[in-house]
Amino acid sequence: MVSTVQNTDVKQKDAGQALVVALASHAVFEPAAEDRDGVYRPGVAFPLLQALQTVNRQLLQENPEETLLFDMVLISTDSPQQQSQENIRNSTRHHGLEVGRFCFAGQEDFVGSLLEHGVGLFLSTDRSEVSAASQKGVFSALLDENAASAPSEQLRVLLCGDGTVTPSSGQTAPLFLSRLGELRRRFDLLHSPVLIGVLTASGGISCCAAALRALRAYGLEADQAHCLGGAPGGPVLAVLRPHLLLSHALQD
Repeated sequence: MVSTVQNTDVKQKDAGQALVVALASHAVFEPAAEDRDGVYRPGVAFPLLQALQTVNRQLLQENPEETLLFDMVLISTDSPQQQSQENIRNSTRHHGLEVGRFCFAGQEDFVGSLLEHGVGLFLSTDRSEVSAASQKGVFSALLDENAASAPSEQLRVLLCGDGTVTPSSGQTAPLFLSRLGELRRRFDLLHSPVLIGVLTASGGISCCAAALRALRAYGLEADQAHCLGGAPGGPVLAVLRPHLLLSHALQD
């Protein structure tokens, strides 16, 4: 059984224009770590949510009528206990997170909720959830503990290798990249709260150039490009500190 609850604490986004990002609640909060009031501590995806809010805030500062905004949906696949649901909502309010909707679903039907809500990108720390969503055509990515060190004042997206910029990435990947590029163009290059990077693990400069051309085909320009040529990717990632690593190709 699926239960969807709108967050009445925030203004709802335009469903036809917003770029919907769904995050697993266990990536945003640490359910096992709560205070006396039942408020969960921030999880690895917490800086990402803050960065998405920063982008929205600056978009609205530029144009109060802007409708191309990030719409954040929190997906909980934990057992549907009333206390757990209440704690998630209270924790969101306590930490000032502008989540538009809460979706409480089981493991067997959460993917249907992603499709129903028109999710452009699904993020989780659970590999099986990411795999299940990807198999149904939802553009998905796995978050790890490194996301916890990403900044909150700028959204940093790193696309790695050809696998993230070709149709094989999933049916919704091109649409997400195109909409992200449209959103990125709302800002000038020097003072943007969105940073797009490309990283290729091998193949030389020609491989990196091909990835850049593929991104441009979707209307997405990269701010940075890194050609590793077989070198370890860890040092680069440590400096860039991306929220999103949209790739399965990079091997340290």
